[in-house]
Amino acid sequence: MDQEKEQSFKNPRNIIFNKYEMGKVLGQGNFAKVYHCRNLSTNESVAIKVIKKEKLKKERLVKQIKREVSVMRLVHHPHVVELKEVMATKRKIFLVMEYVKGGELFTKVEKGKLKEDVARKYFQQLISAVDFCHSRGVTHRDLKPENLLLDENEDLKVSDFGLSALPEQRQEDGMLLTPCGTPAYVAPEVLKKKGYDGSKADLWSCGVILYALLCGYLPFQGENVMRIYRKAFRGEYQFPEWISPQAKTLISNLLIVDPKKRYSIFDIMNDPWFQIGFVRPIGFSTNESSIEDNDTNFDFMEDLDVPELIMTKPSRPFYNAFEIISSLSHGFDLRNLFETRKRLPSTFISKFSASSVLMKLEEMAKKLNFRITGKNEFVVRMEGATEGRKGKVAMMVEVFEVAPEIAVVEFFKCGGDTMEYVKLCDEQVRPSLKDIVWSWQGDTNNDDIS
Repeated sequence: MDQEKEQSFKNPRNIIFNKYEMGKVLGQGNFAKVYHCRNLSTNESVAIKVIKKEKLKKERLVKQIKREVSVMRLVHHPHVVELKEVMATKRKIFLVMEYVKGGELFTKVEKGKLKEDVARKYFQQLISAVDFCHSRGVTHRDLKPENLLLDENEDLKVSDFGLSALPEQRQEDGMLLTPCGTPAYVAPEVLKKKGYDGSKADLWSCGVILYALLCGYLPFQGENVMRIYRKAFRGEYQFPEWISPQAKTLISNLLIVDPKKRYSIFDIMNDPWFQIGFVRPIGFSTNESSIEDNDTNFDFMEDLDVPELIMTKPSRPFYNAFEIISSLSHGFDLRNLFETRKRLPSTFISKFSASSVLMKLEEMAKKLNFRITGKNEFVVRMEGATEGRKGKVAMMVEVFEVAPEIAVVEFFKCGGDTMEYVKLCDEQVRPSLKDIVWSWQGDTNNDDIS
């Protein structure tokens, strides 16, 4: 290393805690930035997640971060991203983690299906990590290719434990109650009001991931989330011809709607397709004293004692709030992976309850002289008053509850001419709903909802 470069590492503006040099931004979310950094004493590359305490308080994500730290302290495994230490200042928290430079597995899935031996390798590494987490009482609850990273050796690393569950979160019967996850990967039983086995729910997600790796697309497809859920509830999916019979058998035993009949970790590891070339890596629990946290021991959050934004017993299937907010603002819309037809930009977030949104929809229909031709608890079908080129424009509106005061509303055309439908939405529907709309999907001029 030349003298000029060495001198730049000692620039006080780039050094934190006299230990790490801050480099480029690797990623940015609603409440944190992740930087590529260097340990000055060891020259090791690390990733540091910098979290603003004020943002945590605003977004009610304190318990989520505490949980993430607790889980990453609890498990240390070759296929789990390692938490090295936790540091804090008055305004910021710094999570120092293993630097995984190969990107997301999602990037590979985006490009199409993987060869079967490559998909098997990633699946074996995923199951090894999940098995170890489960053995320590940790369930991930948001397994998906975006949360699976690849290192420089193309080995998999599980990340993002913000929605995971620890043993103390279970009920007396060992079940979990809080629904969470990403729509395309969430197990059917999680969407019900009863308790669910977090370990079995994780394995459903693993089955969806394996299907996506081998097929290049997701198993349950539809024009909106409710249709995807309905197919998942029934276990309705098809295999392409290129998947081997052995792989089909394994996936079929993971994507079983009844969690009691679904494969366990033991079953997976004894599956003939899975066993090909499998070597179990060694994992171990991390002794808490081995992780430096500058005497913080969670004191870095004690001034942020606010309730967690939690989704308990929703009255109908839900979105993960974090997924929705990112996908409707600046993030990648996951639904591009599993939709067969192009969507119209007719989805919005509302800071009102589902029941309030439905009342507003009925008021809108009356004001615009629409006729309500069908209705149940969370779905309204309405029809325009005038004949168009292909008859009267008709639309279906579905309301999805995220939290007591947050709803996601989806419109889709079910009759009439498409151009007339788009014009109707732009010129009449949108203005009529402006009082309850927080953010429309795809709008570039939305206020920053983070």
